[in-house]
Amino acid sequence: MARAPLTPASVTEAGAVLADEVGLAGLSMGLLAERLGVKTPSLYKHVSGQADLLHRIAVLGADEVADAVRDATQGRSGTEALAAAANAMRTFAREHPGRYDAANSARSTDPEDPFVAASTRLLASLAAVLHGYEIDPAQEIHALRLLRSVLHGFADIEGSGGFQLDTDVDESFAWMVSLVDRGLASLARQTT
Repeated sequence: MARAPLTPASVTEAGAVLADEVGLAGLSMGLLAERLGVKTPSLYKHVSGQADLLHRIAVLGADEVADAVRDATQGRSGTEALAAAANAMRTFAREHPGRYDAANSARSTDPEDPFVAASTRLLASLAAVLHGYEIDPAQEIHALRLLRSVLHGFADIEGSGGFQLDTDVDESFAWMVSLVDRGLASLARQTT
């Protein structure tokens, strides 16, 4: 059976799967070519090099995590939306660590870069979670940065095996989300 022809999308997806398996730092053009059953130079017809591949994986990962958070929070607000968003991000980071790392390490200065659109969608979903708390608009950016930092920090530490204490990690995660919820709710009370 002949394999499907390579395309930029199929090379990116295969690279993302491989990055999830071996870690973003372990991903190389040679390893990807081997996985795809081609010679390394064949990949350069579809991606311009390692940096391009990593950026494409970052876009894919950012799109996927944005979709996961959006889908999880649809029709929810307040505490329920916060818990759904937090669990969606954590699950994505656990199931797709290479894509998650790529999305969090990518940078762009070009407003036309698809990464900007994907990142903006994720932030919009998190901002929608905050709307349920009726936070003063002047404080919303600070709350958004807090939320993103807390969720990413937890996912990053968990992904690197940094939680070594005996306390159940799921219990700690739920405790953290509850604390953030109470903090956000107290901000809403301050503005009323």
